[in-house]
Amino acid sequence: MAKKFYVVWQGRAPGIYRDWNSCKQQVDKFAGAKYKSFLSLQDAEEAFKTGRSSGSAAKKAIGGGRSLKSTSRSSTAKGVKTYTAAEIAQMPIDVKIYTDGGCDPNPGKAGSGMAVYRNESLESLWYGCYNPAGTNNTAELNALNQAFMLAQTESDAGQSVAVFCDSKYAIQCITQWAIGWQKKGWTKTGGEIKNLSLIQEMFERYQAIKNKVQVLHVNGHVGVEGNELADRMSMVAIQLKECAFTRYQEEMNISQILSLRAG
Repeated sequence: MAKKFYVVWQGRAPGIYRDWNSCKQQVDKFAGAKYKSFLSLQDAEEAFKTGRSSGSAAKKAIGGGRSLKSTSRSSTAKGVKTYTAAEIAQMPIDVKIYTDGGCDPNPGKAGSGMAVYRNESLESLWYGCYNPAGTNNTAELNALNQAFMLAQTESDAGQSVAVFCDSKYAIQCITQWAIGWQKKGWTKTGGEIKNLSLIQEMFERYQAIKNKVQVLHVNGHVGVEGNELADRMSMVAIQLKECAFTRYQEEMNISQILSLRAG
């Protein structure tokens, strides 16, 4: 049997794998998985680089006489899977970005926060996007937008990246609903699209990274460290009324930061 190479565009860790079992670990039971087998490493590298393959990317990959159904579903039909801290810890991702937005009251003073981990170690914290008349949804979108910017830079540098957001609204706006809204001329049945200009900007940015960056949901306030830190940063943004998205310059004492006001 000829040796095959497996490209994973969307899975737990996008990349090129040299055996079926390694590929399967990345795509099995992963909603929206996109992968395909190739007969040469050159073809696999070109497909992964361009994000294209002959035919549908979300195909059945075959190796060692076994097959695995694609877990891809239509964007209108699929929900959003929630990942636990244990599942996140098992993901072999270079850069993990956590986002959160807060608003007090809602609507009211809003801010966004972000926590960045590199190789499982906290690298930086960010806060900003203060809006004295914002909403929780806008704050969540702003935080996710900032993560997209960083994710694009990191993925362009060859790093594997995953973004973790605790707002299903924000995730679905950009990865699911915006597809239909765009086809309808940025309109939707039943009313206006709130935060439209921000969503349009984010959707364009997402199109550039969607084959390289995972955007995943995590529950808020359940003890996921990165999410909790991003939450505290959103409150710092509100407290300091910081409009620019700014790197946190104080000592990154995790326990001390977690003791700050939660959103």
